[in-house]
Amino acid sequence: MPGKPAKKQKRQQFKKDVEGEEADGRLPQKKFYRQRAHANPFSDHSLEYPRSPSGMDWASHYPAYAVKSNEGEGRDESRGEGETAKPRSTSKQVEIADIGCGFGGLLFALAPKFPSTLIIGMEIRTSVTEYVQEKVRALRVQHREDGGYQNAACLRANTMKFLPNFFEKGQLGKIFLCFPDPHFKQRKHKARIVSYTLNSEYAYVLRPGGVVYTITDVEDLHNWMVEHFEKHPSFERVSKDEQEKDDCVEIMRNETEEGKKVTRNNGIKYVALFRRIEDPPWP
Repeated sequence: MPGKPAKKQKRQQFKKDVEGEEADGRLPQKKFYRQRAHANPFSDHSLEYPRSPSGMDWASHYPAYAVKSNEGEGRDESRGEGETAKPRSTSKQVEIADIGCGFGGLLFALAPKFPSTLIIGMEIRTSVTEYVQEKVRALRVQHREDGGYQNAACLRANTMKFLPNFFEKGQLGKIFLCFPDPHFKQRKHKARIVSYTLNSEYAYVLRPGGVVYTITDVEDLHNWMVEHFEKHPSFERVSKDEQEKDDCVEIMRNETEEGKKVTRNNGIKYVALFRRIEDPPWP
């Protein structure tokens, strides 16, 4: 007697059921999209990423903000044989990135808080990314009348390798690093999402005054992130008073799946914010 359908089959069946049904606003069931909590960032995952930010087709993720092309419906005669179409642009740039967005709790809480700002969730795990993308689709249908969640999207990406491929210099205003993999073993510390080298990439894509938000329930990782950001010349730590006045901090504490789990277990959440400072003038 055959067993129950696997999670992947159920995911595929769900997508098939709603495919082409524009009015269907059913939310995906998280139990069909569960995956290992962590993925090896050094593995050669099958990823698609632009060669440079100018090659990113953001319009496919934010169709409501797509800039209409002046080209006709037919073939673009200006392109040579084998060349691909020019990526479509959007009327606004992405300004908030949730790196390692998980099941999108923060993403979906920030979207109505910043309705005029494009927010992207970036996740390396395939099934989890699919869940967030399906939930975005469903919420857009549910909020068709008010245009809600058109500013939220998710893509699969390994930001430890390809972050500058997606964003221009100084493009982002906020980066969230919520409950990243602590990689407890010392030999695994090189896989942590915060390091002196990676902080330079965050500094590159953040505009002056932009903020990196970090939160974890692991004190050792918190101290690691504070140490590496404080010694980086492009960042300064945001004061505790200013931190607590930031509405995003409360959302970050309570809306992610990991944050809710820590609350249920009466754990401690360690928060630290770091501001991108102006680069010194050339001598």
